[in-house]
Amino acid sequence: MLKVAFAGLGAMGAPMARNLHRAGLLQAVWNRTPSRAHDLAAELGVRAAQQLAELAEGVDAVVICVSADADVLDVIRQLAPALAPDTLVIDCSTVGADTARIAAALLAKHGVAFLDAPVSGGTEGAERGTLAIMVGGKDADFARAQPVLQAMGKTITHFGPSGAGQATKATNQIMCAGIIRAVAEAMAFAKANELPLEKVVDTLGKGAGSSWYFVNRAPNMIRDSYPAGFRVRLHAKDLAICRAMAAQHGVELPVVEEMLEEYRQLIERGHGDEDISAAYRLKVELFERPRD
Repeated sequence: MLKVAFAGLGAMGAPMARNLHRAGLLQAVWNRTPSRAHDLAAELGVRAAQQLAELAEGVDAVVICVSADADVLDVIRQLAPALAPDTLVIDCSTVGADTARIAAALLAKHGVAFLDAPVSGGTEGAERGTLAIMVGGKDADFARAQPVLQAMGKTITHFGPSGAGQATKATNQIMCAGIIRAVAEAMAFAKANELPLEKVVDTLGKGAGSSWYFVNRAPNMIRDSYPAGFRVRLHAKDLAICRAMAAQHGVELPVVEEMLEEYRQLIERGHGDEDISAAYRLKVELFERPRD
């Protein structure tokens, strides 16, 4: 059985680590804020590493789930010298495809394998172990990682070499941007027309225009409460990655640009740590503007 360590215990990372523990795989945890690692280690009866080099001791695989490209590369650079050859590093962060390729090259110098394996499914999916996991890397490494990936996710797909997982996640984030805007506009429209919003969600949630996001996040709009499932500022970060990747092809994506502008407004108003369904705030305002 693989011995696994986990680095990055945020809203997604902590429940993912718990699922690895349920599968009997988790040995050690690390977090940039040490108290989180100590608390989770005490809860699960595993080791809390003080340093990343310590996290690498005696494990077969390390899962990473941190916030940004620079964070991933910093973690990789600290881990790499301490990892035994043939250790497997699985990065579940959302970063650029180029960052994934750099990470793979850095680890290859130490004989360490790498998979970029970003996830989708929100905190609910992380808690239930039902995440969709998009993987880039070598076939043999993908096969070896199956016990780890299956402990965290339900739909696990290998898309190609290093960077392919992140390119797939970027595709997902563009889709999410369009869905977020459409659902927010639709719900604001329904409210302006004085429809019973609970019935709207119940009925249209079974119709052709439905989506996971509509069913699970439109209720936030009804309550005008946006507890973080996926924070505005984090999706804005992801869309900036999409923008940069599209720019490599000489392309500007309208959905990405428009959503980034809306997120900029939300962040400026202090809503950056709310769930992305807070986009509804701006759409409701469209119907509240004075008419000439």
